[in-house]
Amino acid sequence: MVDSMSAYSKTDKTNQVIQSFNTHNPLFWHGTQMPQSLSQEVLSSMLRDFSQPVILVRNDNQLGISNELSFSTVRNEWETLSFSLPFSAESFGDPVFQKTYGVKYSLYGGAMANGIASADFVIALGQAGFMGSFGAGGLLPHQIESAILKVQESLIAKPYAFNLINSPFEPSLEERAVELYLKHSVPVIEASAYLTITRSLVLYRASGLSQNSDGSVKISNRVIAKVSRKEVAIKFLEPAPSEILNQLKEERKITEEQARLALQVPMADDITVEADSGGHTDNRPLVCILPAIMRLRDQVQAKNQYPEPVRIGAAGGIATPESALAAFMMGAAFVVTGSVNQSCLESSASSHSKKLLAQMEMTDVAMAPASDMFEMGVKVQVLKRGTMFAMRAQKLFEIYSRYESIEEIPPQEREKLESTVFKMTLDAVWDECKIFFSARDPKQIERANQNSKAKMALVFRWYLGLSSRWSNIGEKGREMDYQIWCGPSMGAFNDWVRGSYLEEPENRKIADVSLQILLGAAYIYRLNSLESQGLRFTQETRQYFPKKWN
Repeated sequence: MVDSMSAYSKTDKTNQVIQSFNTHNPLFWHGTQMPQSLSQEVLSSMLRDFSQPVILVRNDNQLGISNELSFSTVRNEWETLSFSLPFSAESFGDPVFQKTYGVKYSLYGGAMANGIASADFVIALGQAGFMGSFGAGGLLPHQIESAILKVQESLIAKPYAFNLINSPFEPSLEERAVELYLKHSVPVIEASAYLTITRSLVLYRASGLSQNSDGSVKISNRVIAKVSRKEVAIKFLEPAPSEILNQLKEERKITEEQARLALQVPMADDITVEADSGGHTDNRPLVCILPAIMRLRDQVQAKNQYPEPVRIGAAGGIATPESALAAFMMGAAFVVTGSVNQSCLESSASSHSKKLLAQMEMTDVAMAPASDMFEMGVKVQVLKRGTMFAMRAQKLFEIYSRYESIEEIPPQEREKLESTVFKMTLDAVWDECKIFFSARDPKQIERANQNSKAKMALVFRWYLGLSSRWSNIGEKGREMDYQIWCGPSMGAFNDWVRGSYLEEPENRKIADVSLQILLGAAYIYRLNSLESQGLRFTQETRQYFPKKWN
């Protein structure tokens, strides 16, 4: 028997909630209390009570709703149309992920370099049952150490992570960051922008290994690797390279036992599949790359038989309940937010940058040369609305590709760069580069003195590097040069929250934004479960509008 909603009056209030149904359920409802009359307000309220089930029932032309889960095949006047079991924001993802990191939710706030993902950002998330990753990329060691001390003082026995970014042209920065992480026993690092496994990364991983009394491997230094390519993912799914382990063992950086144990565990505990994100990105579609890397993980697990398989999470485009839910439904163990966090109060981005982010649309992004991998031609995704950074940075890369030295740049072209981009002579910029890199990495100056093209790269990187700093500190007069890392998810978030209290950036607290995304995902999941049993709700009913929860 097939029943249709079309038999009901168009003036019936239920038509404002359910568009149609095509179902016949042999279960009958036997609750002790009369069901409430179905309305959008009652349905929304009950779906938001995640601890209680929701049951939709019918008695002839009357539709009702209840949270009494009382079914039977014994015929009754109330036929069950569909039901949704209790389901909360904590229910998403892999419970092992939650246990491993001591978090309540399978979502963490990803790192944004130059301390945009600040200590306050990490602390706010950790105190709310999430985990945040401090944006250590681009910072000097003393700045990183200061953040470590602040976070550890505030988050005693609570979750946090610190970012470790691959620095192929400044390896000493990566080495010094790892020294600090080991010195202060930082328990989790988020490894970003890696193309291959480095010495520093292996040193951190192996230094935290020991053997339990039952012979199993105890992992004290956890690694979450951000990847967007299978050829990079495989390096983190496999154990550390034996040649690097042997070098570290010979140098007595790690013990013989640690070198042996490192061959029994993967390089990473978790892999974050990074799709179309802000900053470093391959602009991969999540629906393609996530399943591909999950299949790769399964192949490696079948071969290596790790006691605990590497968990696979999703990032890039996660900024709304729908996007988070989609990732979880594809099997993500956890999700990671990024671009949207930059507009929150706890990020160190300037108020001007936050205002631009809060106004952007999904199409207001562009790709631009990356400061840290400029010579390799690597690009980052940035905001293009309200800034000319992307266009000016691309012009610098074109000139770098065309000429072998600063002296080869035609005078007219050089004068234009000095007046519009650098706002000082290139010689003066080089003087500033020498002062900067003398403290940061003197080898860069030595290389530039021996290679004129490397010198040009450093000079051009001066602009690329400072442009993100100008954005953070709100440098007056440099607004059109702000480099603001951002993906289209920021625009999607703005669309979702428009008209709500989260529309204004001054109301965006990172823990609240993160929770709203998961609560909304749980709401839509419950609605979908009701629809999967033959119902179809109106579009208005399906909309989850962010509001403050009790």
